[in-house]
This record gives sequence, structure tokens and C-alpha cells, in this order.
Amino acid sequence: MTAKEHNRLVGIFLMAHGGLQAVVMAILTVVYGILGAAMIAGSRNNEGRTVGAFFIVAVIVLAIFSILFTGSQILGGYKLFKEKPNARVWGIIGSIISCLSFPLGTAVGVYGMWFLFGDMGKQMYLNAGMPQQMFQQPNYDYQQQPPPPNSWQ
Repeated sequence: MTAKEHNRLVGIFLMAHGGLQAVVMAILTVVYGILGAAMIAGSRNNEGRTVGAFFIVAVIVLAIFSILFTGSQILGGYKLFKEKPNARVWGIIGSIISCLSFPLGTAVGVYGMWFLFGDMGKQMYLNAGMPQQMFQQPNYDYQQQPPPPNSWQ
């Protein structure tokens, strides 16, 4: 496989894993949010309301952490997929964070780090492998064209 194919696959895998985690975390957030609201609404004493409030606070903390963890994976995958200039940094961040999720995330993270820290990833992002139009300066030098040949007269 070429470096571009590996880059594309790492981007797709990071976005898919981050999206899958985001869906699962959204479902958990909704379930525990409803559970906390039901505890607050159905409780007749302060203890039940305290537990319900604890569930609501836990849901808010869970949502913040899930946005941080899944957002970095999705953003890193997108930047790798589109070959953006800072894609290597975000890909490394997303790969490291995805390694925390066993077993699928570990496979995605190890593959991402293998590519980004390997020779192909370094050549693609640190050397001349980036798209050339990003590094070339436009040529504004005026060059006079040679006169047309006299053979047409």
C-alpha cells in the first residue's frame, strides 16, 4: 500500500471509531439524564433528589469528557482524510486517545501511530510528501515570449 492509502485508511478508521464512541456516549448520556430527572421528579424526600442531582452532574461531566475524547478522534481522522497541514499532530492525538478503548480503539490507535511515526508518515507530512501547491510560491516573474517563427509568412 502507498502512503496515501494508509493515510486515508487511518483517517477513516479514526472517524469511524470516534463516531461509534460518540453514538454510544450520546445514548448513555440520554439514559442517565432521564434516570436522574426521574429520580428528582419522583422522589418524596431530599435523599432521592440528591441522588438524582448527582446523576445529572455525572451526565454533564460524562458529556464533556466524551466530547473531548471523541472530538479529537473525529477531527484527527478528518484532517488526515483531507491531508491538511496539521493532520499529523491531530492524527497522533486521536490515535493515542483511541488506544484507551480496548479492543477496537487499540487496533485503530496502534495502526495510526505505526503510520504517523513510521517512515511513510514522516515522508508524507514532514518532507516533500505534502501536496506541492501548499509549499510553492507563485511565480510572478514576467518572461517575454520568443517572437513567432517567420515560416508562416
